[in-house]
Amino acid sequence: MRILIAITLLALITSCSSDKELNTKSEIESLISQLQRTATIQDQSIRDSKFNAIWDSLTINKEIPITQDTTALFLYRGEANSVSWNGDFNSWSGDKRLDTRGSQIVGTDIWFLKMTFPSDARLDYKITIDEESWILDPANPYQQWSGFGPNSELRMPYWKEEPLTNPIPEGKKGSLSSHKLITSSNLGYEVQYRVYTPAGYDKFENMTVLYVTDGQEYSDEQLGATTIVLDNLIHQQKIEPVITVFVDPLNPENTDENRRMDEFGNNEDYLSFYTDELIPKIENNYKVISNAQNRAILGTSLGGLNATYFAFTKPDVFGAAAIQAPAYWFREEIYELVRNFEGEQPKLFMTTGTIGDNTEETRLMKKIFEEKNYSFEYLEVNEGHSWGAWAAQMDDILLYFYGN
Repeated sequence: MRILIAITLLALITSCSSDKELNTKSEIESLISQLQRTATIQDQSIRDSKFNAIWDSLTINKEIPITQDTTALFLYRGEANSVSWNGDFNSWSGDKRLDTRGSQIVGTDIWFLKMTFPSDARLDYKITIDEESWILDPANPYQQWSGFGPNSELRMPYWKEEPLTNPIPEGKKGSLSSHKLITSSNLGYEVQYRVYTPAGYDKFENMTVLYVTDGQEYSDEQLGATTIVLDNLIHQQKIEPVITVFVDPLNPENTDENRRMDEFGNNEDYLSFYTDELIPKIENNYKVISNAQNRAILGTSLGGLNATYFAFTKPDVFGAAAIQAPAYWFREEIYELVRNFEGEQPKLFMTTGTIGDNTEETRLMKKIFEEKNYSFEYLEVNEGHSWGAWAAQMDDILLYFYGN
């Protein structure tokens, strides 16, 4: 467990609880009691000294948020009229059913919030000050990047980091091309993409290829970390070498314009862009096998919806689909498309988080797959709608599709 405070705090605070009280209360509850008792010390210099000692101990040991079993204690120290914690667990304040407002230790600048999560959960969050300012947790060194920058990261005690999202120092690295442009007549504009080729590409022939939507994020080492995971698994000889095409939905002329809401919504023109333009270009320029069994599509959220649409609309083109946290709510007709599908099923890997993610929509599709007696891989994790979850799943997906 990531909690080291019990002995340290008892040594720091003279007004400590009895052994009997410590045995009957959790360490988190004991800490809250200690903070509340310390606040009653009349001598301000002594009171401030003790609070500083407690806070320094917690921050030096990287204990904030404090986690024990299924309990998390969020802490913030600073002047404020109100403090709340918002993140995956309450849809970033969108889910009003969950009260995430903190309580202030009377007479201090310390705020706290106690919450319950699965003991192996990992979640993104920020602290909201006075209902206006959203900040990273200044006492928490752990961060997870999102498409909008970094978030603070809650790591419950039994969560385990995926080591393959970090480079193996001695491993050989593949190459990620510079941005390439293709002018699409189907879409009426230019699309940019990058191509990953594994180390030793020159000696390979007849390779499989993975197409990835939201490619600018999947290929980012702080987000999807896909190139790192590919390098590591290929280096370990756990998967066959794979060419990966990272397709970017951002307008090349104005990267503040993201086209994914249009492109990924069961868009026939976007599918035709792949089948008529992008795939032929890749197959003319790279040593890939030109058949559906060796061609896969990967996406998350709206990209997961898109991957499902591609695979069940053109199974003769895409023989496999990796579907992460699919936003099926955006185009619910996708359920009928799959229900009515009569061809040979694509190879499928589908994932979702259980906290603030597209969980119910994903489970409904899982039920349809089961009703059709499909063979597929399915993964639920106690995480949210976050690149921290999706990057950690990349090794599972790649091993399922390309494992040796």
